[in-house]
Amino acid sequence: MFALLRRKKEKNQVAERLYEAVIKQSRQPVFYELYGVPDTTTGRFDLMCLHAFLVMDRLHDEGKQGEKLAQALFDRMFREMDLSLREMGIGDLGVPKHMKRMMKGFNGRAISYQKAIREDDPSKLVETVQRNLYGSVSKIEEDHAKIIALYMHESTAHLKSQSWEVLAQGCLEFKTINYEESEDGRKNITGMAA
Repeated sequence: MFALLRRKKEKNQVAERLYEAVIKQSRQPVFYELYGVPDTTTGRFDLMCLHAFLVMDRLHDEGKQGEKLAQALFDRMFREMDLSLREMGIGDLGVPKHMKRMMKGFNGRAISYQKAIREDDPSKLVETVQRNLYGSVSKIEEDHAKIIALYMHESTAHLKSQSWEVLAQGCLEFKTINYEESEDGRKNITGMAA
């Protein structure tokens, strides 16, 4: 009994560390300042979903243990959503409706991203990014969606290169997008690196 409780507590601690990594990466200014993700509640939610998907997709490669940790990460993420809704003043009766909509939104995005990545057709992933990450933007630059699609592909490979032993401790690294500023003040992509 105590061993089970201890394992559950440890799993939740690992899920907390993974959640913190997802939030930290999804708050990187480069996504908002350079690549047109709207710095709004919706934009931040969409970017969090993208990064949570990348981590959960990697965890699912590890069979039952990974699936359990992915579920713990999902649960942690939506506990935070519940708390945020309440802090925004949404009452007890309204929270379940909002939570259901957000969970459905996350699951829909995750299924779309997974399908597009598995098809290994870059144009499909670009379309999926345009629809899911930039869906609330009236005019998007196609280059932005292409860059994020490339980032997702490289992040998938990068996360796969990290061992289960490391991930199971709640330690992970995301890819970063490198860029440089030209003389005219424009920021240009120089590639991606770990």
